[in-house]
Amino acid sequence: MDKVIILADSTCDLSPELLDAYDISILPLMITMGDETKKDGTEISPDEIYHWSDKTEETPKTAAPTIGDAIAFLEPFTKKGCDIIFFGISESMSATCNVMRLAADNLEFKNLHVVDSKSLSTGIGLQVLRASELARKGLSANEILDDNKEINSKVRASFVVDTLTFLHRGGRCSAAAKLLANTLRLKPEIEVVDGKMGVGKKYRGNIKSVILKYVQEREEQLKNADTDRIFITHSGCDEEIIESIRKYIDDLNIFNEILITRAGGVISSHCGPNTLGVIYISK
Repeated sequence: MDKVIILADSTCDLSPELLDAYDISILPLMITMGDETKKDGTEISPDEIYHWSDKTEETPKTAAPTIGDAIAFLEPFTKKGCDIIFFGISESMSATCNVMRLAADNLEFKNLHVVDSKSLSTGIGLQVLRASELARKGLSANEILDDNKEINSKVRASFVVDTLTFLHRGGRCSAAAKLLANTLRLKPEIEVVDGKMGVGKKYRGNIKSVILKYVQEREEQLKNADTDRIFITHSGCDEEIIESIRKYIDDLNIFNEILITRAGGVISSHCGPNTLGVIYISK
């Protein structure tokens, strides 16, 4: 067989430049706003989502791709005679992985390998880029999958949320928790552990100082990280904040590559603006 094909869903939050450089094709998830349903990344932008949400005081509903969209996405790749590895958002959060399995069954294609990333955003993206690099080196699908088994649980994905309003609108925290957090200016840290989101430390203060403190407190963990790359992923933060975090991490002289990406529509729908996280793989 030829080179292994690497695919992912839109929640991996890789930039168009990275997708192009690594030859990654993306299956969009669905975002419903009122009576309209659009495809993440191709038909709706995060800023449009924020505008609609603020105007209506509602949060969009997000969903896995339709089986029809998954079949249409997968079919052209099945004709290339290659093994295919698909990386999807945590199965604890979405049915996307299972939709892809059903699409392969529908097409009677036996060489699709679906990976439950047990993560979201660039926690998926890290796994996708690593797999793509291994595929380019000529490793087989089984070898790439074995490597992922080694690092899957070592992906560290967390982020600080500026406001609980979006999580509250989406039914992910109580009105009381929202009121308390916004009144006391609390900025919760959201951690992804074994594929599920949970609340970590709660910070207080303006978002700039909170985000810097959140990253500084990870310094020892960062020193024990895989040195290939780290992501700074945000949902529309000020450039000054992003640059301060980039410089702080750069000054640590740990990572060969510091990648900055903006979260896509699905992730932004749930976290709202001014969210930022650092995502890496632990050794």
